[in-house]
Amino acid sequence: MRIAILETGKPPADLQPRFGDYPVMFRDLLGSEFETFVFDVSAGELPESPEAFPAYLVTGSAAGVYEDHGWIEPLKAFLRAAKGKARIVGICFGHQIMAEAFGGRVEKSERGWGVGLQTLEVRARRPFMNGEATVSVPASHQDQIVVPPPAAEVLAGSEFSPYGVLAYTDQPALSMQFHPEFAPDYAKALIETRRERLPDPDHAIASLDRANDSALVAEWIRRFLREGHVA
Repeated sequence: MRIAILETGKPPADLQPRFGDYPVMFRDLLGSEFETFVFDVSAGELPESPEAFPAYLVTGSAAGVYEDHGWIEPLKAFLRAAKGKARIVGICFGHQIMAEAFGGRVEKSERGWGVGLQTLEVRARRPFMNGEATVSVPASHQDQIVVPPPAAEVLAGSEFSPYGVLAYTDQPALSMQFHPEFAPDYAKALIETRRERLPDPDHAIASLDRANDSALVAEWIRRFLREGHVA
């Protein structure tokens, strides 16, 4: 299956030689059944039309969706144009910009940084999911959805991240705040680059030694991309 990766940011430069960039991480996450094509959205690249690919994956970014970057509004417009024409998956920044594009609101959270292993309670189920009660996946974010889009259903959340995983009832779209593509070693290295800005980096790093559900969530994404369930 062909899928376009809409790359909206890059890992810190000193981590890329060891871990690769976000498209590399997503290729590893999705596996060989998906043929990926990368568009550097932050450099102004977008597919010619929403119909060019059957599915889109929007990556994470250090940018905020409310910041004044020239590529933010074109990406929102592209996502709106793709509504109902392609399957859309958003991760972290991708989760947030999908919310903004489809009628929600994102802000820098008063709860502060969410880093380390984040556990969400499953609150609703779709056919691409199994019988999970909770999922634990690496996270790294300051921004959060504060008003969900009208057509969004909360699949998983927590007190810290109430809108942690969203599915849309009016289109084949799925998004999540955490990072199933982050290997624990990368998540730890990323925390080290931000150590001075975090309230308890050692606790966050230690949490990443626990078992995670990234492989399970990766299977959610693969099934969704293959089948594209709506409601």
